Amino acid sequence: MINKQRGFDLALRKKALIIAAVDVLSICIAFFAALWLRFDFQFNAIDPEYLKTYVRVILPWCAISIVTFSLFGLYNSIWSFVSTDELMRVLESYGVLSIVAFVLTHLMDIHMPKSFYVMGLTVSGMFTLAIRFGWRMLRYVRQHLAGLSHPNFQENVMIIGAGEAGKVLVSEFTTSAYIKSRVCCLIDDNPVKWGKRLGGVTIVGGRDEIPAAVEKYHIHRIIYAIPSGSAQTKKEILDICSTTGCQVQVVPGMYQLVNGDISVSKLRKVDIQDLLGREPIKVNLDEILNFISGKVVLVTGGGGSIGSELCRQIAKSNPKQLIIFDIYENNAYDIQMELQRAYPDLNLVTLIGSVRNTARVDYVLDTYRPELVFHAAAHKHVPLMEDSPNEAIKNNVFGTYKMAKAAAAHGVKRFVLISTDKAVNPTNIMGASKRLCEMVVQMMNRESDTEFVAVRFGNVLGSNGSVIPLFKKQIEAGGPVTVTHPDIIRYFMTIPEAVSLVLQAGYYAKGGEIFVLDMGEPVKIDDMARNLIRLSGYEPDVDIKIEYTGLRPGEKLYEELLMKEEGLQETANKLIHIGKPIEMDDEKFKEQLARLDAAYRIEACNMKELVAEIVPTYHPQIPVK
Repeated sequence: MINKQRGFDLALRKKALIIAAVDVLSICIAFFAALWLRFDFQFNAIDPEYLKTYVRVILPWCAISIVTFSLFGLYNSIWSFVSTDELMRVLESYGVLSIVAFVLTHLMDIHMPKSFYVMGLTVSGMFTLAIRFGWRMLRYVRQHLAGLSHPNFQENVMIIGAGEAGKVLVSEFTTSAYIKSRVCCLIDDNPVKWGKRLGGVTIVGGRDEIPAAVEKYHIHRIIYAIPSGSAQTKKEILDICSTTGCQVQVVPGMYQLVNGDISVSKLRKVDIQDLLGREPIKVNLDEILNFISGKVVLVTGGGGSIGSELCRQIAKSNPKQLIIFDIYENNAYDIQMELQRAYPDLNLVTLIGSVRNTARVDYVLDTYRPELVFHAAAHKHVPLMEDSPNEAIKNNVFGTYKMAKAAAAHGVKRFVLISTDKAVNPTNIMGASKRLCEMVVQMMNRESDTEFVAVRFGNVLGSNGSVIPLFKKQIEAGGPVTVTHPDIIRYFMTIPEAVSLVLQAGYYAKGGEIFVLDMGEPVKIDDMARNLIRLSGYEPDVDIKIEYTGLRPGEKLYEELLMKEEGLQETANKLIHIGKPIEMDDEKFKEQLARLDAAYRIEACNMKELVAEIVPTYHPQIPVK
């Protein structure tokens, strides 16, 4: 990579030297032409003293001009597209040269016709601009001819968005000798731009013209280049693009436009989150920073999907110490290495252990004395837990119970449980176990000085065991893509969003709350699968089959975020709400937990029925024997 960069830099320097040499030649010609023009193109009429003066001053003047051009960046910008910025740089450099010429003429007592200076600078400036415009034109013509002579290597591209990002991309496609694609048309919803050209490419219309333009121009690839567009706008436009069969890419984000970092190499494939049509969750970063900064923080299940992202966001909030606690050493090692590279000054401790091991948990909390605990360790796979209900109870419920009691005993200030929407009216043992976990933390909150809270959210995109990675693998394998039911719907959010919610909830917590995110409209899984297939360049049910496998054990068609009896309270963040604690008999609940404890230890076969007695909203699917 380093050698390639060095080679690239040498090539740029070589081209810059060539342009500088051409500039020197053009300056010499321009000023001689000015002198020649002054005497009506009669060489014999030129005063010999003027010729001697020209020969004496022209080379020093060339040197002054080249230095001035360099100072104004004319040899740094010659490889980007011609713009008003570069035009202004040329004009500014000649403004300075005019002043320098005036000063030197008087200081060095140079005697030349006044028209010599005016015409010389004017013609020289025209040559300077012509050289730069001509260089681009030559490259454009060469590339165009190459495309005509090698049509099989051409890829027709449509760019959506005729703003700054679109302008940069059009230029790169036009001027780069390495890109074998061409931009055939632009799409923009602003009617004022329709029919006009950007970088020589026509803006053919708004989003409604996308299908027709794809067909007319034989488009292979579509690039969404509206980094400032809303999530809903992006979803609507990408939904249209998904019907065309074209490969679709997007410009990553506004920050890259601001930093001047928009390029073809930075484009990414469309992710499913682009199609959710929901604005990213916004949290108060200052509040989170104040909440985390200077504190010892423990994350259980720190190597998992949610736990590792918790560690990432906590690490950048300047904790006094971050403790990763996980039973799986490979996961823990991966996030440990990542954080050590990203935050070399972070006080990081990585520990292996189980939340079910009372002695280990007590040792960790007694040794490191965390002020904040984020409890993300849990089994979460619904079908697998249906087949192993005792493991769900042992790990999720009693892992939480043991961690909570240890947190209270060792003076933890705040304990945040990671819960799920499946805890609401659960139809599976995993959801029921998480509902029991919520009951545990509410009970513990009433019995200790530690502030216990739960955070409930829906499915997270890209997490271990989620449908999106599965769909992508199935598409890569040629199908079929398996959907349990054509009408099944889910709420979705990204992992960073989920973790931001957890941290924000931790800040808001007073004890006993269940925090719930307003996740917008639910997404139909069947639609999600079909969009993923289309955006991969295939046609659903033609190239890639979709198979409906039926609802899995414990699975329901829709998820609920809030139990009816919990009510709802607002917070400072309009997307975060609070469910009121449920009244419950703590002593009776402890007795019920004791029965569950005894049951899982003997691998009881009636675990689901026992749980249903404690969680009235749980209606398990009991197989008929």
